[in-house]
Amino acid sequence: MGDQVGIEVSGKLFYVPLKEFERVRKLSIQPIKKAELFASLSRINTLYMIARAGSGHIGSSFSSMDMMAWLHLNELDLTGSAKESERNLFFSSKGHDAPALYSTLVGMGQLDFNLLHRLRRQDGLPGHPDVRTPGIIANTGSLGMGVSKAKGMVLANRLNKQPVQVYVLTGDGELQEGQFWESLISAANHQLHELIVIVDHNKLQSDTLVDKVSSLGDLEGKLKAFGWHVSRCNGNQMQQFAQTLAAAKQITDKPKIIIADTIKGKGVSLMEHTSIDSDVELYKFHSGAPSEEAYTKAVQELIESVNAQFNAFNQQVPALEEVVRPQTVQMSGQQRLIAAYSKALIEQATQNKNIVAFDADLILDTGLIPFQHAFPDRFVECGIAEQDMVSQAGGMALRGLLPVVHSFSCFLSARPNEQIYTNATEQTKIVYVGSLAGVVPGGPGHSHQAVRDLSTLSAVPGLTLLEPSCEAEVPLVLDWALNQNQQSTYIRLVSLPTLIPFELPKTYQLKKGVGITLQEGRDIAIIAYGPVMLSLACVAAKRLQESAGLHIRVINLPWLNEVNAMWLKQATQDVRHVISMDNHFTIGGQGDRLAAEITALGLANFKLHRLSVGNQVPHHGTNDEVLSAHGLSAESVYQFVTSLDSN
Repeated sequence: MGDQVGIEVSGKLFYVPLKEFERVRKLSIQPIKKAELFASLSRINTLYMIARAGSGHIGSSFSSMDMMAWLHLNELDLTGSAKESERNLFFSSKGHDAPALYSTLVGMGQLDFNLLHRLRRQDGLPGHPDVRTPGIIANTGSLGMGVSKAKGMVLANRLNKQPVQVYVLTGDGELQEGQFWESLISAANHQLHELIVIVDHNKLQSDTLVDKVSSLGDLEGKLKAFGWHVSRCNGNQMQQFAQTLAAAKQITDKPKIIIADTIKGKGVSLMEHTSIDSDVELYKFHSGAPSEEAYTKAVQELIESVNAQFNAFNQQVPALEEVVRPQTVQMSGQQRLIAAYSKALIEQATQNKNIVAFDADLILDTGLIPFQHAFPDRFVECGIAEQDMVSQAGGMALRGLLPVVHSFSCFLSARPNEQIYTNATEQTKIVYVGSLAGVVPGGPGHSHQAVRDLSTLSAVPGLTLLEPSCEAEVPLVLDWALNQNQQSTYIRLVSLPTLIPFELPKTYQLKKGVGITLQEGRDIAIIAYGPVMLSLACVAAKRLQESAGLHIRVINLPWLNEVNAMWLKQATQDVRHVISMDNHFTIGGQGDRLAAEITALGLANFKLHRLSVGNQVPHHGTNDEVLSAHGLSAESVYQFVTSLDSN
């Protein structure tokens, strides 16, 4: 690309080849300047990875990029002669900055360069770190665990007589998780001076400003009170960060923590978050891929900055590689269950003043922005603190109100599971709504794939689990939970926009444990739930009828831990095979409940087959890749059914 600025980039993506990183690493210049060059090149590649993948977290990646570069070039012994067991260790507890970490490892030659093109793809790089990726030493994405993991590493190193430093990077929103504060106490008690924690203090979390969600207050004072050595610097100013880190390493009687003030989106002016008045509706670069226009402006600015840096050292500017930007396929007619839920909740809250909505820093993803605007006094933002949120809801229920609790399914079902159980023992009524349910979207990786929520919640006394299959079923499910069910309900919502090839009967009403036939058939029955599984089943059934002459009965059973025995017996009395499709692990899914009921009824006229995510850590990648890998694509269902018929 030479030293041109303002080149034509429309429809193209640009990345820095490995040879340019190798050239920078060999330059005989000050370490600070070298790290600045390295970080600038890495920003171009991070932007490329996210734009190519179609999703990712630019803001968090860019805020941490300078610190990533310095640590990998100067603190981890990656380019020296130290044995692997003698190298210092680093990992990020945030998870969202995975693209920054990947681009850094690629630039260091620690990660196969070809993986740069495979962010959030099968056999590529997961959306959040995973130890099966070279250079990744801990799984992160579920927040608050990082310092605890790092403490374990320090204690293990002491036992193995390996006196190495352990660096862990956390987010500032992450500091709302109780485990972070719990982890500080014993680190000070054991004088874990080998541990250096760095807080990427970019002032923003998923939805809005940290101060608007749950202010950290006097963070330095709080951390010092726990017995830690605390220092502060500009984390995007390489010289300051390097000097602060060097001073911290001299402390040998207590663990160290550096509050690194940073800017979310640092390095691209249109992405930099600097306003103290901004909120979720103004900052656009927390997650997702940039638009073509935003990418064009961003990459031009980054290229200009890089070229200026290289020119300052009389170095030839980097020669970048370019590819055609993948086209985003926009399908018309997709149904969005989160939007339908948002509308239904507003309608219910208008009629019932006792409804109060709780959120865990996911107001955008859970569809609660309209509710917050309509009922600001009945909206409680709890931040990244699910246990606290669920117990607050429990206290509110004890005072006669009707709490509706929101988060991603993977977090809502797991971390506050004990609190949900305790609420159940008080025999109050609470509605839990878990979004991002199931194995897709597959890009974020296993930390965000809710494929065990049914197993963790099904045994909670008095808790009924449901998943609506389409926009029309959402208000029916919510109405049942709020107005008909006398106990608590867990509503499982798929966040993925989905093409729905079926319609519910106009007279359809929810009856506990009873399913509804969406497509008639006399040979084989498929029982499933939710928009993803039912749509796949209907597509496969249509093809089976057209090409194999098989008539498949497709049944929607939205009840995930309840099955009406008499209905099940009638629905399956004339088929040879019943196939259960679970957007969940095999263990604890709807198939388990069906199998138990079939056994109790002594039904022997058919054989039950179970298609599910399986029982291994789920695959990551595009949605089609993930569904195919688990045998849950329409093609997989077609092949499975034809194999049954041939036997």
